[in-house]
Amino acid sequence: MVMNRRIIQHFLFVLFLCLMNYDGIRGTKLLNKPPIKTIKTEYGDIYDCVDFYDQPAFHHPLLKNHNYHPRMKPSLFVKESDPIASTSDTFQSMGLPDGGCPSGTVPIRRYSKEDFNRHKLLPPPERDNDSKTRRIKPLKGYKVAIVTTEDNPHNQFGGASMIAAIYNPRSTGQQHSGCRLKLIKGKNIIQTGWRVDPTLYGDNKTRLFVHFDDGTNSCFDLLCPSFVIVNEQVTFGQAFPHISNIHGKHYDMTFQIRWDYGKGNWWLFLDDVAMGFWPKEVFEDFWNFATRVEWGGVVYSPAGVVEPPMGSGLYPLMKSATVNAYCRVVTLLDGKGENIDILGSKLPTFSTTPTLYGVVDVPDYGAYDHNHTILYGGPGEI
Repeated sequence: MVMNRRIIQHFLFVLFLCLMNYDGIRGTKLLNKPPIKTIKTEYGDIYDCVDFYDQPAFHHPLLKNHNYHPRMKPSLFVKESDPIASTSDTFQSMGLPDGGCPSGTVPIRRYSKEDFNRHKLLPPPERDNDSKTRRIKPLKGYKVAIVTTEDNPHNQFGGASMIAAIYNPRSTGQQHSGCRLKLIKGKNIIQTGWRVDPTLYGDNKTRLFVHFDDGTNSCFDLLCPSFVIVNEQVTFGQAFPHISNIHGKHYDMTFQIRWDYGKGNWWLFLDDVAMGFWPKEVFEDFWNFATRVEWGGVVYSPAGVVEPPMGSGLYPLMKSATVNAYCRVVTLLDGKGENIDILGSKLPTFSTTPTLYGVVDVPDYGAYDHNHTILYGGPGEI
């Protein structure tokens, strides 16, 4: 009976996405609704402040009878963490102009017909979890340089975090390059970080993103009903106002995903500020724990096109911290939300193409504000 119900729910969800599909674009639909307020940024982006209950997540058929509200916070079961804060004001400086959105509304990026047409060129999802061999097998066109936990189906990870340096690796055409924190369970994937993606965003700026994949449906940011946003000042697709310079100042930001085992939702925090959550209802089998976590860099380039730079564009150098792209203060949570002590313990590393991109796991970087650190990056073929 339960299996039949899940099959029916899945069929209705797929049918819903097909009916709501805009001009055949995979995982996207027309999001432009009458806004309560409109905000234009200095980068030319337009964000509409829509009523909390009108955001894309609540178009999901399984969220029809939800009880979520604008003042949502994680339950008491999400334990307070004490990561070392980002040393820059990156998150605060990303606040939308004009005071952001009014209380009870959330900012949604406005998409044009040109955006949707460009989205047709997005590559297939990076579904890299080979459940049979438990090995990392990135899809053709993708290259990664990551640190990862062992992919054991019996693992129970209740979250993870990193403080990632923000860079702007040059990407053109259908290339993209980014840094991400990625949680995986079977075919389910949630991730966050930054990326330079001309196909997705229409420019070469470094932007904040989230990504959702349940094995059937895959989308970035709020382009499908998969994430409930509660923050009124910052949203996805925003450009980072400050970028790290290998010869100057470094800017970074804390990315953290935590499972609320009281409610079953996966919460996203940026610099300890709650952005929102992936509701348990949007997953078929991801309302408790992840079995693998990844930190590090990813690039994509179509066949026949040279590979773009990753991170700072330089290989990781242990003796020259100022030039490295990094994920510092890397943390991992167990099924009860407690920190797993990984300081001093090396984790597995994997680079698809070591001649182009490198990755180094440094369990104890020797500085309190770095702790367990991942160094990654490379010039690609440019």
